[in-house]
Amino acid sequence: MSPHEAPAGHASETPVQLPAAVLWDMDGTLVDTEPHWIAAETALLGRYGASWSHEQALALVGSALPESGRILAEHVERTTGVRLDAAAVVDELIEAVIAQVAAAVAWRPGALDLLAALGEAQVPCALVTMSYRNLAGTVAAMVPGAFAVVVAGDEVERGKPAPDPYLRAAELLGVDPGDCVVVEDSPTGVASGEAAGARVLACPHMVPIPPAPGRSRVVSLAEVDVAALGRIAAGTPLDTVPAG
Repeated sequence: MSPHEAPAGHASETPVQLPAAVLWDMDGTLVDTEPHWIAAETALLGRYGASWSHEQALALVGSALPESGRILAEHVERTTGVRLDAAAVVDELIEAVIAQVAAAVAWRPGALDLLAALGEAQVPCALVTMSYRNLAGTVAAMVPGAFAVVVAGDEVERGKPAPDPYLRAAELLGVDPGDCVVVEDSPTGVASGEAAGARVLACPHMVPIPPAPGRSRVVSLAEVDVAALGRIAAGTPLDTVPAG
């Protein structure tokens, strides 16, 4: 039997085709940490008297942390005259989010069930996040053995929307990106997965993701099973997000 086929329940059944691997985004896709990031950004900027709107926060969703740190530091300097070190801003944000995740983690609907089903089907998974290794490791440790590979934002030269993080994950797993399915929640992450040549399943959360040729979209990961991921990997898109 091919390694990309799952055993059928009956000899006459057609084997289910499987993706070579599933590459998971973390923030907003696996765990609902985006509100933690927004709260941390708002609190940090508020200490210096700088306002930070929900719309401004949403514009950073999915971005590489060095870029977010730079934008936040520039915003503080422009609005208050206070100069901040962008790397120090990132460190403080990560520390705040790790504390919130350690206190209570909210998994995105359907994510843990799908992750468990992929494990049972022996489909390797990677966690590919713009969060740094200390936060990525905290989350990965909550699902022991689920991820064969973790690629964090401080381990790639270029972050999302560049393809580097997903290319690196596929390389570490020894698979072709074109045979993988990337699971994402943000336009930035979707762009990264598509640039890497992978099939992308978007589950929009904080920010809408428009339809595009070949792009799959679902309202919830609870709608998705291993067979659906196999069909997506084989080139049959799935889109259940209502128009408009």
